[in-house]
Amino acid sequence: MRVTSGLLALLLATAVALLVTPTPASAHGSLAMSTPKADATVSEPLTTVQLYFTEQVVPNAHFAVTAPGGTRVDNGWSHGQPRQLDRPVREYFLVDGTFQPREYTTGFPAVVNLAHLPAKGRYTVSYLSVASDGEPVRGTTSFRYTGPATPAPAGWRPPTDQPDPALVAAADQHGHDSEPSAASAAPPAEAPPAAAPAPTSDGGPSAGTFTTVAIAVAAALIGLLVWRRPVLVGRLLGRAERTPPRARGSRKGPKSTPSRSAAPAGRTRSGSATRARPGATDRRRTTALAAARSGGEAVTASPAATAPSTAQSTPPSTPQSTARSTAQGDESLPVDRSSNTRLALLVGGLVVALLAGFGLGRLGGGEQRAATDAQPGGISVPAAGSAADGHQHPPGTGAHAHSADGGDQVAGAWVSAAGYTMQPVQRSQPPGVRVDYQFRIVDGNRQPATDFAVVHDKPLHLIVVGRDLSGYQHLHPSMSPDGVWTVPLELPRAGDYRLYADFSVTTADGRQLPLVLGVDHHVPGVYTPAQLPAPEPKATAGPYTVSMEGTPTIGLSAPIVLRVAGASGPVQLEPYLGAYGHLVVVREGDLGYVHVHPEPELADGAVTFWLTVPSVGRYRAFFDFQVDGKVHTADYTLDLS
Repeated sequence: MRVTSGLLALLLATAVALLVTPTPASAHGSLAMSTPKADATVSEPLTTVQLYFTEQVVPNAHFAVTAPGGTRVDNGWSHGQPRQLDRPVREYFLVDGTFQPREYTTGFPAVVNLAHLPAKGRYTVSYLSVASDGEPVRGTTSFRYTGPATPAPAGWRPPTDQPDPALVAAADQHGHDSEPSAASAAPPAEAPPAAAPAPTSDGGPSAGTFTTVAIAVAAALIGLLVWRRPVLVGRLLGRAERTPPRARGSRKGPKSTPSRSAAPAGRTRSGSATRARPGATDRRRTTALAAARSGGEAVTASPAATAPSTAQSTPPSTPQSTARSTAQGDESLPVDRSSNTRLALLVGGLVVALLAGFGLGRLGGGEQRAATDAQPGGISVPAAGSAADGHQHPPGTGAHAHSADGGDQVAGAWVSAAGYTMQPVQRSQPPGVRVDYQFRIVDGNRQPATDFAVVHDKPLHLIVVGRDLSGYQHLHPSMSPDGVWTVPLELPRAGDYRLYADFSVTTADGRQLPLVLGVDHHVPGVYTPAQLPAPEPKATAGPYTVSMEGTPTIGLSAPIVLRVAGASGPVQLEPYLGAYGHLVVVREGDLGYVHVHPEPELADGAVTFWLTVPSVGRYRAFFDFQVDGKVHTADYTLDLS
């Protein structure tokens, strides 16, 4: 028994140790350093920026340098001469089922030319490439320029080019293909050897891993129980009647007589009916086992030796249990072994399930992207692969990260996601009539979710957009204790609408899960779709003119700057819902939704957003801002078709 329990406990300890051992982080072909360094302050004019990667970027890699005003100032790029890194960068490769580290000491530069430096402020360098293993390599780094403005070359125009579609497609595959695609050509000969790692791991436990850990803890407790309290386990498994009766005292203790018939009620001290005093269990167990091994009969102690008080006596035994308690000790041992085998199979099965879940979790985690141990050269900015829930965050805000599985980081096109579903109470309403629109968010058990995190001052944001990308509204429902959300809603025009619930729910394990769920809503009547306005850099919102600066780029995080001006010049923006503005972008056709969060502070009175356009197509962008206590919305068309 003890040997079996010890082996099971050892197996459990090994499994738990495997679970809590962190998987090495891995990112291949990553940015190792830059010149200027990340977040450096530069006072002298620059003509180039060098980005050093752990392997040479592909020939069709894309680079963009954005000036403080949102315009691009890059003027092409080229490969540079490799040089030693300021400090090594460690990456991990999956070899024969284990992650093996490899340190890189050589950087392979991409030299990005700068046409000019038009103003003081922060310049941002964005990059997109594909590593030799098919993993996307994308991100941003920035520096601050404090020197004099430099003129643009004669006849030069700010670039507006987009990344090569083959490059975007290769990056969107996110390393799922067994071999790199044509767009992700292998690096030249000077690249580090054996630069073809297997899929990487995210370096941390997933939700499934936490569930597996819970199973491990439960199995460990069972193993500990088997080790410390085998008799109690026997009772829990229903084998109490089969356990040899245990007599109090040692083999040389008070004289005992064989029990051939039922003992007097309340006086039997068999193992099936005895409530042991603290500290007495081990003594009784020793006596019972000694009697069984000697080939003698199971015994019950005499009344004087067994019952010091009435409170320690047990309820009367049934005739069946009493008859079993009179069986020979050597006859009961095979039953014990059988029960022990059952228990071993039970705990062993838990161990097998545990290890299987662990293996599946590792396989699943292998397709997620993570950072290297050292990333001195860049800022981690959520890009196309990090906003599948429809959220995008600027660098340095400390906002939570979002998982994804590719470059198409829109949300809201589905009514269900991550086990949660949006259930509207009504699916239509008459035009021009204000109604109380109601809905629920239900979990996988079809129970209403009621635990929501407050994000941007509200637990849930309801966005309304017509299928023709008109009729935008940003509403804030209230929730009743039973999980029903209610908000007044008026839709003046007939047609079909998309309603997005943007929220973060608190899961059972305490995590905040950001989601965007969408449902269709119908307003009956004669419907004539509105034509999508042509792209314009300026929009009118009430008495204000709002200009958009920047170049939205497919698959690449790019700064978008929005400036608000009145009749007498720039206006002072006020915080609205915890930020100086909110930008919602909706894609034409499938109505894919992206909610972009701004920089926490204004830059020269303007709001800066970091937008990654997910794909080719046309979009409508809605910018909410507040002046003098009133909220306004500026609309823009983004055409990347």
